[in-house]
Amino acid sequence: MSAASARRSMPQRVFITGASSGLGAALARHYAGQGAVLGLVARREAPMRRLIDELSGTHRIFVADVANAQSIQAAAKSFVDDIGLPDVVIANAGVSVGTLTEHAEDIDAFARLVQINLIGMVATFQPFIEGMRQRGSGRLAGIASVAGIRGLPGAGAYSASKAGALAYLESLRVELHGSGVKVVTVAPGYIRTPMTAVNTYPMPFMLEADIAAARIVRIIERGDRFAVTPWQMAWVAKLLRVLPRGLYDRLFAHAGRKPRGLPL
Repeated sequence: MSAASARRSMPQRVFITGASSGLGAALARHYAGQGAVLGLVARREAPMRRLIDELSGTHRIFVADVANAQSIQAAAKSFVDDIGLPDVVIANAGVSVGTLTEHAEDIDAFARLVQINLIGMVATFQPFIEGMRQRGSGRLAGIASVAGIRGLPGAGAYSASKAGALAYLESLRVELHGSGVKVVTVAPGYIRTPMTAVNTYPMPFMLEADIAAARIVRIIERGDRFAVTPWQMAWVAKLLRVLPRGLYDRLFAHAGRKPRGLPL
């Protein structure tokens, strides 16, 4: 049996950050239902242990913070040593909080969001790239957001971090072109999670987390370079890209804003 055939006969190995709740937990449930072996990463251990109890199969949990490169590197090494090099790595960990530049205390929130949502994605992928290059296969999937396409009022930190993620993922995709390692950028719209539960404004085309997870898994399996889900939000994203700045300013000046001062 060839090495490629042997890999196909093995359970898929999937490493997911931000796995303690919301979309990350939904992705874990979906992959476990497909028979995958999972490495689940989050800062909170108790919710991950409750999640593991729900899942069929044997999986590993790692208490780590993507904002701390050393802790995520240690989790990655432990997964590779115990389970093997993953087939799919999903950088899903992310936070959101309302910010206003005029408030000096929000500078720390800006730094924290960029550290988790952008630098944390880099830290998540970095330990696996060399091994995936040598193997000639793998999927690196980054969960960005439609909010990264245009800057949203009251969400400067979140939009900036997700815009950075979109640009970073494109750079990484080009860097790995021809290596057999696929970089998948996923830009979801609104998903019903604890992160969106605090929003008091309308959230059109909201997806339940399990439905979003199933769609995202299909996107990753196809190896799409870039995908927005749901399809309605994909059309919104296309419109936002071409909307003239003056018109965009007038339309979004009074858009709903996420509350400031929420825990990160």
